Amino acid sequence: MGTVSDAASSTSAPLPALPEDFDRVLCIVAHPDDVEYGTAAAVARWTAAGKQVVYAMATSGEAGIDTIPPATAGPLREAEELASAGAVGVREVEFFRHRDGRLTESIDLRLDIARAIRQHRPHLVVTLNHHDTWGPGTWNSADHRALGRTVLDGVADAANRWIFPELGHEGFAPWKGVRRVVVANSTSPTHVVDITNTVEAGIAALALHEEYFRALDPDTPVRRQAEQVYERVVRRDAPGWTGRSVLAVQLALAL
Repeated sequence: MGTVSDAASSTSAPLPALPEDFDRVLCIVAHPDDVEYGTAAAVARWTAAGKQVVYAMATSGEAGIDTIPPATAGPLREAEELASAGAVGVREVEFFRHRDGRLTESIDLRLDIARAIRQHRPHLVVTLNHHDTWGPGTWNSADHRALGRTVLDGVADAANRWIFPELGHEGFAPWKGVRRVVVANSTSPTHVVDITNTVEAGIAALALHEEYFRALDPDTPVRRQAEQVYERVVRRDAPGWTGRSVLAVQLALAL
């Protein structure tokens, strides 16, 4: 992922807690490590509460390490993601294996997302910031923009039996049970998740992307790089949340 918004800044009005009236969660992101930039701490909270969480990655992140060719980097990054997911209680990770760096709002991507939603039947779908920037002066990547927007379409596609009838032939019935779609690392947060007790789990999960972080900054220990990410994305003592650490998210769809 590489860049995050400065979510540590506070706003004057308290943000409410994201409702947790769900049993199944599907996190759909563009690359291995996208979930780990903060969301993994929320996932650790949810799995500890007995909720089922599944990850779906549109790519294998194979173009993300300049010093390692894609044919080698893809399997490496998938392995790091499997370890990272397991660290926060996620036992199932799906890779669509679209080309890293070339995601578009395509029919093929919509189909894969609709299939994953029908298969895993989530109540909550989580994706990554699809807005143009991470904040002033920080342009978002084409993959993130395309993936997040397509997730919003894919929720509707999964509920409609006629858009992708081939999914029915594959045995995946329409799923209309998604209650909310949440955007993590958004520049327009509306809610928060209390991660006071799971920040450490999130940092540990991110630090398992060892080869990726070593390539990003060979001079800074991987663990310290992960800590620095969480220093930016976690809000501490936000209005209404004194003494707590929270992750800000955007409620993009409430169905």
